[in-house]
Amino acid sequence: MGHTSSSNFFNIKKVLGLETLSIKKLTLLGFSLVALPLVAALLYSAAQINQLSNQSEDAIFNAAEFTETTKQLSELLVKMERYASQSIVLKNKELTNNYFAEEEILLNLISKNLVNHHDTQLKKISSQFLNEIKVINTLLSPNNKQTLYLTQLQDQFKRLAKTNQRINQRSNELIYNQARNVKTSAKTVRQTMLNSLLIIPVTILIAIFFIIIITKPLKKLIAQIQQLEQGNFEHKINLKSSPEVNEIVDALEVMRTRLHALELQKSSFIRHISHELKTPLAAIREGTELLYDNSVGALNPDQQEISDIIRTSVSRLQRLIEDLLDFNIVLDSTSLQDSEKLIVTQVITNVLEERKLDIKRKSLNIQTSFSHIAIYSNAKQLAVILDNLLSNAIKYSPEYSTISITTTLHNEELLITLSDQGMGLNEQVINKVFDAFYQGPAPKGNEIKGSGLGLTIVKELLMRINGDISVSSKTQEPSGTTFTLKIPRAFSLEN
Repeated sequence: MGHTSSSNFFNIKKVLGLETLSIKKLTLLGFSLVALPLVAALLYSAAQINQLSNQSEDAIFNAAEFTETTKQLSELLVKMERYASQSIVLKNKELTNNYFAEEEILLNLISKNLVNHHDTQLKKISSQFLNEIKVINTLLSPNNKQTLYLTQLQDQFKRLAKTNQRINQRSNELIYNQARNVKTSAKTVRQTMLNSLLIIPVTILIAIFFIIIITKPLKKLIAQIQQLEQGNFEHKINLKSSPEVNEIVDALEVMRTRLHALELQKSSFIRHISHELKTPLAAIREGTELLYDNSVGALNPDQQEISDIIRTSVSRLQRLIEDLLDFNIVLDSTSLQDSEKLIVTQVITNVLEERKLDIKRKSLNIQTSFSHIAIYSNAKQLAVILDNLLSNAIKYSPEYSTISITTTLHNEELLITLSDQGMGLNEQVINKVFDAFYQGPAPKGNEIKGSGLGLTIVKELLMRINGDISVSSKTQEPSGTTFTLKIPRAFSLEN
């Protein structure tokens, strides 16, 4: 399933023509595709808000204009009615002139703000208003020969007041309609703004898509580099991606080829030299044993002492050769790539069985606490790791002491702790204990020195399987040293 999705992903890249683009061009393209919808949404929202602002401004201006116009109309009508009524009663020409002066102001106000308005109904009412004013003008005209009564004039002004009231009502309706339109527009703009937020997930998806396009080859490249770090030089580095990644792949492939050739040379040299050393060493050891046992004749005390020195040195040399062969396992990664399901308890039991004589010789007590755990790893690697740690613990443990071994499972990691009751290690020794050929203080009663490769082998092999090791120690009573191993790809057998 994962392989299918990965293939589909790279098919998409190929179809879109993104496979051969450089990281720089991919970054610019991704940024553009992410920014473009956001900029478009921002510009559209800005245009909508600007339109709403203009609409609101017009509504406020029209409302203020209508309010002021209707107010002035009402005030002018009151004045005109007063002047007209007084002119009839008092027969005063000046009052009549005052009426016509106020009328002129009123006519200008109507012609400016109402007659030419875009609303048809308001224009119609305004025209009726003007016609009614003309009727009053006719009644007040000097050319009117008929007798003008005050009640007649007042009735006409009442009609004019009703028409003015209709103008007020229509003005209020227009103000309300504009306010409602502004509210509707505001709601539309708000909904548009909310809809534009949907662009954010889209841009996030686009950004994630390009992040995957850019980082997926880099992750594959990191995995290839980790394989090299773990000493896997067998598999060719083959990855097709952007030009920058392809250049790194080509450089890594050249380095892998050279490292593989160099590793093969080292492994071959160590195997051959170890074999060549072991053959004459076996003859020397056999001859030394014959001399030491007086099998070819009795030796005087000086000869016996020299024979003992040779025997001890030969044993140390044999141990050095064996450590060198174990170290060759670290260098020879070609034999350690296969992983299999291993039951941890069985591996530890086998290692203890191989060290049974060494344990018995010092009368050591092995205390174990095992959980039912299995891991996917290389059996030879794990056995060499445990054997070196157990050998080190036996070497530094005093007679009749206890060596503790426990296994636990934590977050899919196997934890193995191995503790002894030896003299302990100070901080300076702990900092160097994994260095190649470093030998700490020799334990009491141990005349044969080690090679200083045991813990180096452990460290290197753990690195090959992505494991880790830590040391804690006490030099004061009760003294002792504890090694803790962490190995991934572990699981419980109890489920």
